[in-house]
Amino acid sequence: MTIEAPDRLLDRIRKLLSKAESQGVTPEEAQALTAKAAELMGKYGIDRALLAARQPDTDRPDSRVVDVDNPWGRVKAHLLCGLGTALRCQCILLAGRAGMRVHVFGYASDIERTDMLYTSVLIQMWHGLASAPVPDWADSPRAWRRSWLLGFTSAVTARVRAAEQRAEREAGASAGEPGSRAALVLADRSVVIRRNVALAYPHTRTARTTYSGSGYGDGYAQGQRADIGCTKVGPARPRSLSR
Repeated sequence: MTIEAPDRLLDRIRKLLSKAESQGVTPEEAQALTAKAAELMGKYGIDRALLAARQPDTDRPDSRVVDVDNPWGRVKAHLLCGLGTALRCQCILLAGRAGMRVHVFGYASDIERTDMLYTSVLIQMWHGLASAPVPDWADSPRAWRRSWLLGFTSAVTARVRAAEQRAEREAGASAGEPGSRAALVLADRSVVIRRNVALAYPHTRTARTTYSGSGYGDGYAQGQRADIGCTKVGPARPRSLSR
């Protein structure tokens, strides 16, 4: 395997999603294209991990601190942490001046994938929320919208995690053994990430997110239809992960 192989795979993902987002594509065709893009993104993550096991210089442990601005700063941070965790990163949630800060730990290729997905899904989440009317019976429009956003986040995160698990299972099946090299490599990378987090933050606690609105189910349903492959380019592009 060479470094060009994973790069070509990532280029295929971008092309699939670009075609899915073009005019004239039916919803069924777009769904098939984006499902294939998600599948290839999982394979891309496995390929980069296996390549780095042979050539460590191609993918090193890294970390980035991301400022997540208001409004809905905590919800957006929850989305970032969910996607990062699904893509084999580990996130530390910090308080920011005008929102939240998230310290993302992982290998460079997995942070890159988190960047692409977070940027794309964030756009889709705002579009979905804008087109979701608050029911007349909702006691608090803000609480309903917050619960909608959390439902959307949960659905997208679950889909990304499932795609990653499928990619790992398929890598094991292709190797013809239950305990494949891919599983061992991923386990080793997880140990490295946890160690780096522990060195930077010796004392942490689990953050819990709660909600009181009734829009969770509607948001979850919309999140199940979201694209989960790559970035969308447009004038309202949100801030991507930055150091």
